[in-house]
Amino acid sequence: MPSRTLETAVTDLTQAIGLLVRRIRAATASHELTLTESAVMGRLAKEGPATTADLARAEGMKPQSMGTTIAALEEMGMVERKPHPTDGRQVHIELTPKGAALRKSTGEAKRTWLAQAISQLDKQEQATLFAAGEIIKRLAEK
Repeated sequence: MPSRTLETAVTDLTQAIGLLVRRIRAATASHELTLTESAVMGRLAKEGPATTADLARAEGMKPQSMGTTIAALEEMGMVERKPHPTDGRQVHIELTPKGAALRKSTGEAKRTWLAQAISQLDKQEQATLFAAGEIIKRLAEK
């Protein structure tokens, strides 16, 4: 069997990661958040309140698009707008208790699904997978 080319290997890796992400998201399908909505909620949970412009920059989006995302999350009761503590012209977006609870339950469901899937691998496959995870993280942080 001929060895794979780099291009084929990259395509296979991309497809495998995409499938894994979809399977993990399926474990929490009842929550029905988009990837952007989930990313915004994650950022707010980790970094605290932020302006729409800050969130748009962090996610590589236009402020108008982020405004649409924030409005959808606000309508669901996941985030709320509050006055900026020092600049009356700005508004901070922050997670509501409902949003924080959803993030927690969603995260637990994802981790549970993934832990169960990984537990079905042998120890060598688990070690290889975790080593690959470290390499993928380094690539993503470049």
